Amino acid sequence: MDFPKELRYSKEHEWARAESNIVTVGITDYAQDSLGDVVYVELPAEGSTVTKDETFGVVESVKAVSDLYSPVTGKVIEVNDALIDSPEVINDDPYGDAWMIKVEVANLAEIKELLTADEYKQFVEEEK
Repeated sequence: MDFPKELRYSKEHEWARAESNIVTVGITDYAQDSLGDVVYVELPAEGSTVTKDETFGVVESVKAVSDLYSPVTGKVIEVNDALIDSPEVINDDPYGDAWMIKVEVANLAEIKELLTADEYKQFVEEEK
């Protein structure tokens, strides 16, 4: 199980990478592993707004359908449309090619409210 140190994590198993006021969001290695083979993903439209702790999409696997929760509030400025045609990338590269959305955030302090890699790792171990 991989927990990159440069990322922040939500308790809903999304990761966030902040670069200035742009935050890239995806699901964690733990989440994709728990889901099994991902077969479908539904993401918001560019220009839409996402709200911290509220759903922004859906990921469907051979095991379950799960909501995706935004770790930050802001405007979606880019969507990884490649995942629509190739959702299996989420299983292969959850922290790289399988990023889901890029959000222009209004309040960067929201990032500091997310878990660090060590905190998230501990959270996952307690959840098992």
